[in-house]
Amino acid sequence: MVKKWTIRYPAYTGTEKRNVYVYLPVGYRENRRKRYPVLYMFDGHNVFFDSDATYGKSWGMAEYLDRHKVPLIVAAIECNHSPEGGRLSEYSPFNFNIPEFGGKFKGRGRETMDFYTNVFKPMIDKRFRTIPDREHTFISGSSMGGLMTLYALFKYNRVFSRGASLSPSMEIDMKALSKMIATTPVDENTVLYMDYGEEEFSYDPAAVESFDKLNHLLIGQHVLLTSRIIPNGTHCEASWERQLPFVINALMYELD
Repeated sequence: MVKKWTIRYPAYTGTEKRNVYVYLPVGYRENRRKRYPVLYMFDGHNVFFDSDATYGKSWGMAEYLDRHKVPLIVAAIECNHSPEGGRLSEYSPFNFNIPEFGGKFKGRGRETMDFYTNVFKPMIDKRFRTIPDREHTFISGSSMGGLMTLYALFKYNRVFSRGASLSPSMEIDMKALSKMIATTPVDENTVLYMDYGEEEFSYDPAAVESFDKLNHLLIGQHVLLTSRIIPNGTHCEASWERQLPFVINALMYELD
């Protein structure tokens, strides 16, 4: 079951309405004493419904979780759809300049994560039967959302213990991303699933080296890492949907 409603979001383009999506697991209504871990996700419009998805294809998250009866709540917020790169700005921890993306962008990732942790998470914890502690609070996204997942897991490690970063946008600022990971200590029980599609490496000649470097840095920080290169994987929701068995296993592995 997916609940959908709108909230007032303080976007840099002005306060606006954003869709919120919350998946409630099988048995949520029947067992009213049971509480659940929560996975927070970026690009909420792409997570559940093809009709809402930017390119007409979602992750199919609800169908997968229902089919396997995963005891997990998923909470997601729609991204900024400003044609002037609103999503790129709100989903970047760093200022960056990439001409093919439209030039210079101010990174507002901190503002985004402050909203997630100070407003959105308390809202979800109050409204639903969550287990609100760090051990049971996760975060995930793809592309720019994958970059934000890495940022959130390190800079907001007090809130999130586990994350899943699919096809992270390493090209935004690999130097800044590397420095952040190398210099930010995290708790020893921090878990990360990270992948990259085989076909994606053809888009950017530097991607292989960047992905390799990220893996080394993450292991150096003692992150409990599951890293995969996806055979024939591409940069799209259909490809990310096929990775859900690996994503969910990493997030829920040996969780009490």
